[in-house]
Amino acid sequence: MKFKHGLFSADSHAQLDRDAFTSRMSKRKFGDRIPQVIETTDPEQMSKPWDFPVHRWVVNGKVVDKRWPVNCPALMGEGNRERGVQRWEEAPRAAYDPIARLEVLDRDGVDGEVLYPNPPIQNATFFQGDAELELACVKAHNDALMAWREASDRYVPLALIPYLNGIEAAIKEVRRARKTGHGGILMVLEPSLAIRGKHDWMGLAGAGNHKGLPHFCDRYWDPLWAACEAEEMPVHWHANGGIMLRGPVWKGFTFAEESTSFLPGAFSLPTQFLPNLLFSGVLDRFPKLKWVWAEIGLGWIQYVLESCDHEWERRRLWTEGIVTRPSEQFSRQIYSMFWFERAGIELRDQFSVDKLLWQTDFPHSTSTYPGTWKYAEHVVGEVPEAVRKKLLFENARKLYSL
Repeated sequence: MKFKHGLFSADSHAQLDRDAFTSRMSKRKFGDRIPQVIETTDPEQMSKPWDFPVHRWVVNGKVVDKRWPVNCPALMGEGNRERGVQRWEEAPRAAYDPIARLEVLDRDGVDGEVLYPNPPIQNATFFQGDAELELACVKAHNDALMAWREASDRYVPLALIPYLNGIEAAIKEVRRARKTGHGGILMVLEPSLAIRGKHDWMGLAGAGNHKGLPHFCDRYWDPLWAACEAEEMPVHWHANGGIMLRGPVWKGFTFAEESTSFLPGAFSLPTQFLPNLLFSGVLDRFPKLKWVWAEIGLGWIQYVLESCDHEWERRRLWTEGIVTRPSEQFSRQIYSMFWFERAGIELRDQFSVDKLLWQTDFPHSTSTYPGTWKYAEHVVGEVPEAVRKKLLFENARKLYSL
């Protein structure tokens, strides 16, 4: 792809069209269990009651996101940002049409995007059914998202993997996704927890009634890491990765206030799971495997790395198989993102600047659109030019071989 703006988003979200699954899955085999958009007037299927019929995605017959059928508040304009899309026809075409999206990217001065999911997918969504349904949904999603890549090389789609079909099925989908042009895989943060979840505070679906998967640190996953390393498919985690970890929320908050109260503290979960990765031995066993963590910011990371290094030294953990200092593991293999915070960039010399990526989170509520360059200049305006280019697009270009 060509870079004419000098800015690449390593975390944006692509909305699949409403027929993405119904046109790719067997109606005879799966019937109404196929992910699809329905119309409903049931207030129990809404995050707030509306006095008109709304559209919602269902998977395996269950509503999986009570807020809206399309998550694109940044495209709705300031007056409708919190209301969002309640009926499919209200959604701006740029949310789900890759060609229409290109015009919006150019207006915002963005060269391209890594594509994370949008409704109905929220990490563990496809745990709703059985293994056969999950596999069919995953394949339909990955094939539908590849249509964006086929429309333009400015898009880097991320593939989902199946979990309920055994490790070999996951590996097979990694290899298939690599051949079809996906730029990596997106995983739930902790499979052993995400699979047991229920609807969270936004009405996002958790899991069905399945037995828990092995813990992320279990050697069960090693063949998957080996396949991703061999295929040069980075592993991606997004925000909370399907795990809800938060204290009690005041009942008097409006929906907007509740959302806002949660988001600034969302890094509290990564602070607990980053040490999990660093002390698991995974990074030393697969030293060429790249990991990407989106939508978590940077400011908290240095404290966690200093703490991990301190414990590693005091407890002599190299004698227990953790041979590489945690901060060195991080600098060698883990990519992190920023989009509005200056604090993390001011600490950039504490990281590997080759592993920091810009994101816009387009078209979600925290997105920098439609003033992305204003935010970029605010964050990196005083950074030396060579480093600035790395942060805004060159690191992403190298990571995804653009």
